[in-house]
Amino acid sequence: MKSEITTDDYSISAKGGTERLVAPELPYRPRDPAGYRPAIGMIACGGITETHCRAYANAGYNVVALCDLIEERARKRQTAFFPGAAVTTDYREVLARPDIAVVDIATHPRERLPLIEDALNAGKHVLSQKPFVLDLDEGERLVRLAERRGLKLAVNQNGRWAPHFSYIRHAVRAGLIGDLLSVHLGVHWDHSWTEGTPFEKIYDLILYDFAIHWFDIVSHLLGDRKIFRVTASRSRAAGQPIDPPLLAQAQIEFEGGQASLVFDAFIRHGCLDNTFVGGTLGTLRSVGPDLGRQTVTLTTAGGVATPALEGAWFPDGFHGTMGELLCAIAEQHEPVNSARENLKSLALCFAAIASASEGVAKTPGEVRRLPGGAAPGTE
Repeated sequence: MKSEITTDDYSISAKGGTERLVAPELPYRPRDPAGYRPAIGMIACGGITETHCRAYANAGYNVVALCDLIEERARKRQTAFFPGAAVTTDYREVLARPDIAVVDIATHPRERLPLIEDALNAGKHVLSQKPFVLDLDEGERLVRLAERRGLKLAVNQNGRWAPHFSYIRHAVRAGLIGDLLSVHLGVHWDHSWTEGTPFEKIYDLILYDFAIHWFDIVSHLLGDRKIFRVTASRSRAAGQPIDPPLLAQAQIEFEGGQASLVFDAFIRHGCLDNTFVGGTLGTLRSVGPDLGRQTVTLTTAGGVATPALEGAWFPDGFHGTMGELLCAIAEQHEPVNSARENLKSLALCFAAIASASEGVAKTPGEVRRLPGGAAPGTE
């Protein structure tokens, strides 16, 4: 498989047409470093870490320690995935182990910040759960600390390795659709399953907790393109059974193009997830009934191609984030999902939430903290 694809490889024709073409091969699957399997410690073993552990076990990663304040949670992960791993309720025991090179910290953001700092000071590379931080300045401080210590700090933005998103971002990076003109993402599903769970306490359940993946995809695709402003709104859906607004949207103006995100989170029948990315040489489209079932189509002047993608967001996305961090360590480069890059995604998300609250457009970066009330403990 080629590691890079150019527009010449794809035989783009100026004549146009609807010819069916063989889809270009792109390195969209999670990647592991050759011969590098460091000892990994996991700090926090809540619900989502079942997917972490499944992905790591499938990849053959060396998880040697599991930590949670509730020992039973860590024991559950040990029994199911890593019977040889040590179990502790004190994260300092994980950080004190000289054999552990990497820690996966999967607590909530507020509790996670001091844990990341302690881990970096202990000389550990870190994979942080998303959203990374609640304050951009604190995030920048952690990034600088990691750089001073010569360590890698990455964020578990696992959506980047969902097969359809991963193929799309590699196609854009390879120049297959030319210069980016538009990114339009729409998700129409039922998120009212959160009724009676802690998620129901998050006022911006959609724009913050859920949409951070989509803000991250947009931010990553735009790269260094300047974002001028974002305008967002949120509202309650008729008949919704939970408190957080289940309707949200954002319009993003960037240099030479535009993007939009639409979230209808109270659709109980005929759900739809669609992505459209337009460029000067072609388009990429992904459509399906949910996040796990997607069909990608690449269209250029030369014709149409539909890659047969393998894998699924869960658990492959979690394999992708840790695999990228391990590759970055072994190959001595910045991870694609670095904390520094992820701060741009958070800046876009924070600006959108502030815009929805204040009814005015915001510029990413001017809103330094997650607006109060968007998540528990941010008042």
